[in-house]
Amino acid sequence: MRRIDRETVQKILDTADIVEVVSDFVHLKRRGANYIGLCPFHNERTPSFSVSKSKGICKCFSCGKGGSPVNFIMELEQMSYNEALRYLAKKYHIEIQEHEMSEQEREEISTRESMLSVNEFAMRHFEHLLTDTDDGRDIGLSYFRERGISDAMIKRFHLGYSLDKRDDLFQTAINKGFSEKYLLDTGLCYRTERGTMQDRFRGRVIYPVFTVSGKVIAFGGRTLRKDKEVAKYVNSPESSVYKKSNELYGLYQAKQAIVKKDKCILVEGYMDVISMHQSGVENVVASSGTSLTEGQIRLIHRFTENVTVIYDSDPAGIKASLRGIDLLLAEGLNVKVMLLPEGDDPDSFAQSHTSSEVEAYLSENEQDFIAFKTHILTDGLGNDPVARSKAIQNIVRSISVIPDQITRTVYIAECSRVMGISEKVLTLQVAKYITERQERDANDAMRRRNRMEAGLPPEAAPIDSHEPPVDIADPQTPSVSQVVDNNDSIRRRKRMEYLAPYERELVRYAVRYGASYLCDVATDDQGNVREMSVVEYLRQELDVDDITMYNPAYAEALDLAYDITMSPTFGADMQAHRQVEETKRSNAIAEGIEEIRRTTDDFQSIERKETELHAREDAVYAAALDDFREHYVSRALLSCDRDNVRRLATDMISSRHQLSKIHTKYSHIQTERDRLAELVPLAVYNLKCALVECDIIDVNSEIKEAYSTHSDDLDLIRKLMIRVAELNSLKKELAKYLGERILSPRIRR
Repeated sequence: MRRIDRETVQKILDTADIVEVVSDFVHLKRRGANYIGLCPFHNERTPSFSVSKSKGICKCFSCGKGGSPVNFIMELEQMSYNEALRYLAKKYHIEIQEHEMSEQEREEISTRESMLSVNEFAMRHFEHLLTDTDDGRDIGLSYFRERGISDAMIKRFHLGYSLDKRDDLFQTAINKGFSEKYLLDTGLCYRTERGTMQDRFRGRVIYPVFTVSGKVIAFGGRTLRKDKEVAKYVNSPESSVYKKSNELYGLYQAKQAIVKKDKCILVEGYMDVISMHQSGVENVVASSGTSLTEGQIRLIHRFTENVTVIYDSDPAGIKASLRGIDLLLAEGLNVKVMLLPEGDDPDSFAQSHTSSEVEAYLSENEQDFIAFKTHILTDGLGNDPVARSKAIQNIVRSISVIPDQITRTVYIAECSRVMGISEKVLTLQVAKYITERQERDANDAMRRRNRMEAGLPPEAAPIDSHEPPVDIADPQTPSVSQVVDNNDSIRRRKRMEYLAPYERELVRYAVRYGASYLCDVATDDQGNVREMSVVEYLRQELDVDDITMYNPAYAEALDLAYDITMSPTFGADMQAHRQVEETKRSNAIAEGIEEIRRTTDDFQSIERKETELHAREDAVYAAALDDFREHYVSRALLSCDRDNVRRLATDMISSRHQLSKIHTKYSHIQTERDRLAELVPLAVYNLKCALVECDIIDVNSEIKEAYSTHSDDLDLIRKLMIRVAELNSLKKELAKYLGERILSPRIRR
């Protein structure tokens, strides 16, 4: 097994553009210097997902997910770090250089990676069988040709065929070195009651299911037998890589067309999608025969707000699928519905019409959901007032799920016109349904909260699960060592919780500005100095007082930030960047001087302008170096292979708000970077003050315990009281620096 070389990894990280990467999955719109779109990680109707091209990160300010291009791909596609790197390398056509992995590195290969690999192999195997074997050509390929599917579509959708043999895929995969475990986990094979292995899709034509990024995660297989006892379709079971409710067939092939046309056409089956694509209508996806789910709708909403649902002319099937319209409306999508001519489905209609005819029929026959539901639900009711009332209530209930009030009002007016019911009556009914749903949602949330609370361990449970059991003879009385251990565990936990905001603020400076210049420090007695970075200062201050971070995640991030700035790589990168900027400055000055001397005759004016030019270019040069140092640590941590560090860095670097250009156009606004010399020491002193307060509380607790046990050890009590006095004195010294900023923090007991 081989692993990507460090140089290749760095090239991938340097090349990947966050806007380009995210745009493959989310429809982005420019807003100022950044881009926004609907978050791909959770259900939302208004955009809160921000992408910063300059910082190279993305962040959802509702759910908190995002990060660098690597982290975004890992989170969205549930890939490992190496998988995400390979995905980006493929996107940017970067040749991957690898080295042999160690035994430890081999063990880090995830189950998901192995399952995706075996799925990829199975897809290639099925494709080979379809086109390169007699059975495949005579049975599978003949079937697709009879259905009018072209070779181009067979290749585009990677259609295949599985031989009608018990274990052809299993034996082939095993011979190629794939594990039996992953053949079972993916559902490609299963074990019979007799214990033998059997291919799930034997004797079927194959439709691979892809993620948005093009990973094969599942398969659908259609039998070509006439035997009614054999299931017509067999699909992959759900697994760690495949959640049926979160996938749409054809989205990988359709996503670009959906964004381009700003519309998604929703059909039902595999062949519907393929035939529509073949006809030239490519913004088409399918729910693969299942009822439409919220996960699938969120997937659509990432690319467009406009959806057209195509139904065939079967009334029973349409009524069973109407719930999907309500789900689409509740997501805030603009929904159109279209009925095909009687006897047609999307597959047959696309096969029997040209591309222009299909497009024309779509544009001419789309209708809003009120007209559609009115036609479907009232057809054949006659003058039955009860049935008509139920149909109206059904339509009004659909209107009530629309999140936008203005849109609801427009639809109420349309329903009033079509159904002949007063707008006031319909408005009151909509309000009633909204209230009922809100109450139901609140009750559901309360039940979930109560269940969660009921499942928590009792407060008396030991903090440390590794503690020895209580003595059986007296189960209510813990041993002395247990009491001490419990007290220590509780004290450490409370201290960690209390110190978290102080540690976080300190680490935030290390992550955001770690390599930035903070101050000069003397190197000898002759007055020679050198520059000290933010993270170097932080490390020095903590080491001098022997302070260790209580929160492991913060400690790890700080250590990594320090290692990055102290590494030879940073020095080399800094020198290379300095040379580039010096060249830019020299060229700009030379061009500027030439322009000044060509356009200015007065010697004093030339001298003044050249002085201004040098000052201006020196400022640009210094700012470029400052920017490089500011972002160096954060960029490294954002693409770190440690999940917790990557998430922490993303959270600390992201900022939802930016200063308006109005505020910065006419005056310089002092930024956080401008105030580092003040803010960084302040963060250190705040942490030290918080630690002192924790020590004071702990010592006071020890004094209280000594008195409560009627201890005769007066010497111990006297030493503890002296210690409290020393700590209070230290607290006052810190207060001199912090001034009015100092607070007397309290730890909740």
